[in-house]
Amino acid sequence: MLVLVAALLLLGIVLGAVTHLPLPLSLAAAAVIGCWLLVFAVRERLAARHPR
Repeated sequence: MLVLVAALLLLGIVLGAVTHLPLPLSLAAAAVIGCWLLVFAVRERLAARHPR
């Protein structure tokens, strides 16, 4: 439960910071993070298929 509260607190802080940024900058940051997560997911899936 404490982890959930901490996660929600962190989410609130991040979203509060994003509201002060211009929309194009926020969208660009979201796109970069999304691409990073996509690359990470693909690498993890490929690593799971080919164990060493």
